[in-house]
Amino acid sequence: MAFLRAHAAVTRRLEAELQEDQALSLADYDALFQLARADGGRLRMNELAGRLLLTRSGVSRLVDRLALDGYVVRARCSSDARGAFAVLTPAGRTRLEGAAPTHLRGVADHFLAGLEPLPEAERAAFTHALEAILTRLDGGSPMAADDQPA
Repeated sequence: MAFLRAHAAVTRRLEAELQEDQALSLADYDALFQLARADGGRLRMNELAGRLLLTRSGVSRLVDRLALDGYVVRARCSSDARGAFAVLTPAGRTRLEGAAPTHLRGVADHFLAGLEPLPEAERAAFTHALEAILTRLDGGSPMAADDQPA
């Protein structure tokens, strides 16, 4: 229960800081981040939904909002007429780069600072437990370091 409360509290703080300092939601930031990390700055909509833990309709609404701001565009998939890509635009990359310091500062202040006082063995055990949960839920290995949200 403490983990869920801590997660909710940290997420609320990160969301509030991004909104206040950058007028950007945490979901928007995460979508821009995932696209920036993807090969060519593009992901199929279903892959982006999976990375963001959203439904197809949820990611579609999010991409529509980002497209209205000029941060992403939709591109057709040549190999699948029903498929589409979300593609990060230069404006989207600039927006992400501008918001990153706020987000990274928040992660350091609200999450990492809480782990610093713990002995190394406890931090390692915590990391191991989180990786075990991810492995179990994802049905494979933990997310690669490059796929983890910032």
